[in-house]
Amino acid sequence: MHRNLPQNKEALLKSYTTRLKEDVKSMLENFEEIIKLAKGENDSQLNRMTQIEQDTFEMQVRAANIVRAGESLMKLVSDIKQYLILNDFPSVNEAITQNSKLFRTKQQECDQKLMSLRDDIAADLYDLEDEYFTSIYK
Repeated sequence: MHRNLPQNKEALLKSYTTRLKEDVKSMLENFEEIIKLAKGENDSQLNRMTQIEQDTFEMQVRAANIVRAGESLMKLVSDIKQYLILNDFPSVNEAITQNSKLFRTKQQECDQKLMSLRDDIAADLYDLEDEYFTSIYK
C-alpha cells in the first residue's frame, strides 16, 4: 500500500494504525463490560450491597478507561495533523506554485491596467495641454 514511503514513515503509519486499533478496542471492550454490569446478572456469593459497590467501582474504572482511550485517540489525531503539516511537502509545494501562478496573473492584470491608465492619462494630458496653450485665458 505505501511501498514508496521511506522506512521511518512506514513504521510511523503502522504505529498510528496500531494505536488506533488498540484505543478503539479498549473503548469497545470497556463499554461492553459496563453494559454487562448494568444488567446486573452477576450471581455471586457476595452480599448484595457489596456486589453493588463492586459493580459501581468497576463501572467507574471502565468509564475512566474509555475516557483514557478517547484522550489517546485525540492525541493520535493531533499527532497525525502535526505529521501532515510538517511532512506534507508535495501539497505545500503545490500550494506555493498555485499561489505563485495566481499572483503572477494578478501582477500582469495590474500591469495592463496601469499601462492602460497611463495611456489614458497621457492622452487626457495632451488634450489639456493643447487646450491650455490654445486658450485665450492664459
